[in-house]
Amino acid sequence: MKTTLFKGLIPLAAMMAASVTSADSFHRIASWTTANNLAAAGKDNKTETSAEIITASKDGNTLIYSDSPLGGIGFVDITNPSKPTAAGFLSLDGEPTSVSVATDYVLAGVNTSKSYTQPSGFLAAVSINNQKLVAQCDLGGQPDSIAVAKNGKYVAIAIENERDEDLNDGVIPQLPAGNVLIIPLKKGLPRCEKMKAVDLTGLAYIAETDPEPEFIDFNNLNEIVVTLQENNHIAVIDAKKGKVINHFSAGAVNLNNVDLDEERALTFDGKQSFRKREPDAVKWIGNNRFVTANEGDYEGGSRGFTIFNKKGDVVYESGLDLEYRVAMAGHYPEKRSGNKGAEPEGLEVARFGKDTYIFVLTERAGLVGVYKDTDAEPEFVQLLPSGIAPEGAVAIPERNLFITANEKDLIEDKGPRSHIMIYELTDKAPVYPQLESVMDGDRPIGWGALSGLVADEEKAGIFYAVNDSFYRSQPTIFTIDANQTPAKIIKATPITRDGSPAQKLDMEGITTDGKGGFWIASEGRTDRLTPHAIYHVNAKGKIGAKKSEFAFPAELLAVEKRFGSEGITRIGDTLWIAIQRQWKDDPKNTVKLVSYNTKSKEWGAVRYPTEPATKGWVGLSEITAYGDYVYIIERDNQIGDNAKIKRLYRVAQSELKAAKLGGDLPLVNKELVRDFIPDLKALNGYVTDKIEGFAIDVNGQGYAVTDNDGVDDSSGETFFFPVGKM
Repeated sequence: MKTTLFKGLIPLAAMMAASVTSADSFHRIASWTTANNLAAAGKDNKTETSAEIITASKDGNTLIYSDSPLGGIGFVDITNPSKPTAAGFLSLDGEPTSVSVATDYVLAGVNTSKSYTQPSGFLAAVSINNQKLVAQCDLGGQPDSIAVAKNGKYVAIAIENERDEDLNDGVIPQLPAGNVLIIPLKKGLPRCEKMKAVDLTGLAYIAETDPEPEFIDFNNLNEIVVTLQENNHIAVIDAKKGKVINHFSAGAVNLNNVDLDEERALTFDGKQSFRKREPDAVKWIGNNRFVTANEGDYEGGSRGFTIFNKKGDVVYESGLDLEYRVAMAGHYPEKRSGNKGAEPEGLEVARFGKDTYIFVLTERAGLVGVYKDTDAEPEFVQLLPSGIAPEGAVAIPERNLFITANEKDLIEDKGPRSHIMIYELTDKAPVYPQLESVMDGDRPIGWGALSGLVADEEKAGIFYAVNDSFYRSQPTIFTIDANQTPAKIIKATPITRDGSPAQKLDMEGITTDGKGGFWIASEGRTDRLTPHAIYHVNAKGKIGAKKSEFAFPAELLAVEKRFGSEGITRIGDTLWIAIQRQWKDDPKNTVKLVSYNTKSKEWGAVRYPTEPATKGWVGLSEITAYGDYVYIIERDNQIGDNAKIKRLYRVAQSELKAAKLGGDLPLVNKELVRDFIPDLKALNGYVTDKIEGFAIDVNGQGYAVTDNDGVDDSSGETFFFPVGKM
């Protein structure tokens, strides 16, 4: 037995450097939004919808998910898993919390509580074939997780009777207490009259009078493991006898080098001593061990996962392994640093052929960590990109499939919808992430929100990227080595002024100065006292005290609108800056390319024609000089199926004849080079909004990169990909 409360610095660094020993990996083959079922629910496309917990029919051809905001369960046909289709929706009289399949029926826990002190709910049995409610049992409380025994003899329901988080700062006890209900099944239907209640009071050291069971799972011996998240406790129940056969504290973990502050910087320099695990999901690994996802609640969250045996011994503790991998993939959710970081919440365990896989869903990071069970320390396999807030998962080993349900629906914010994502086990190497960082000593190089890109002037495959104002306390130039797969961020150079991180920067573009340093374009917001300006930065990231900041001239500021510099490139002594959107003096469907001569100090501009927007707006997000042309990214601000314009154009440098500001500006001609939408669909997710960086190395190889918005209302996915010789 191996017990590890925290992985030491050398083992952790070595583990991060280790490669996967097998080429087998999961690849995403489809993404399907729950909005596709709105018509079946009799709702319009602007209605909030969500996939939270998901299960599959016995033949593996139908997915069923709980949809809390819509008040029912949805069905998806995956007979062809690469082309899922809407298969119906059933409204239920309440809020479904979980689903599980028993023979030809899907069983759903439905919350009908009037208040926290008057919890109620029922178990619904729905025919998968005709999608009709055929039976229901009154549960006498608010259900959360449900699970069906492997042999189909029982269904167990965690009656959470959750607390009011606004009452007494959310501290328990807050009665009534929860329990676990066990109902025998006959041919998949519940025998309500034979329901047993398992009392869980008096077990936990924390709030022993108020157990709040969160998640349950069966092993092959008809034993149930249940997490009491708020109580930081775990119990094992004999389903046949309806009795607790063992229980123990979930314990705590010591965490070093963890990001604890929401200061818009990725620091990983904090410490949490004796951090309660407070596990959410739990899944058996065989009959004697189980794994917990330690999301945490109001007093804990150890940011990882733990494998216990049913005696209560810790046989493996992940520590910060998963959290660091999340950060190195650019998915660390900085806005959750003060809470529970990436928040491992959901789990699935399944055997594919001879291998047992553990899937750990990180709710706030939009990732699934995939590990192989070894009976000791799990072997890391890969990270899977998922949607926003992956909550539930189901494996269908018979079809080599794994599926996630991503509950966040951003319809009100015009963002991504709730998605179901389907992955297939293949004999190929992982294809994500396309860009990841390395360890910097005993902690990862954190990164995200990449907004500008430039190639090294001498070394092929070496690029420099900047982050935008999401990380306003940590402006950084990242060195990228694209001569390996995935490409690696090998260095982070802080941008400083007077020895401190440079403030009031919104870096959207970077180019080299020909002398080892850089020019940075910062997008201004005068309403926030953030200047429209360009900055000269030396090789060490230092903005000089004099002649290093060049604000836009009065003639430009007089016609300013909010959206400013989005890219910068250098042609000889002249810098060219792409302005994202139309300003006050620009004719419709045009924007400016602004020039600044570093020798003569003269400003000028030309106009660039943008494509008309069918929805939202169209603007520029990058400019790169190479050969006889400048290459320009033009994009709309749409995502998913609404995304139409994510393109690379080029303009002959001979057309860049800058005129004086304030007068008539010449309009340049453009030529389409590439449509990026196929590239953004290549990993079978939804099309992301912001393709913002493009550069061409000394060998003529072009690369593009997307901005993941710092994983704020974003899945966190970053695309970094080659586009061929230019």
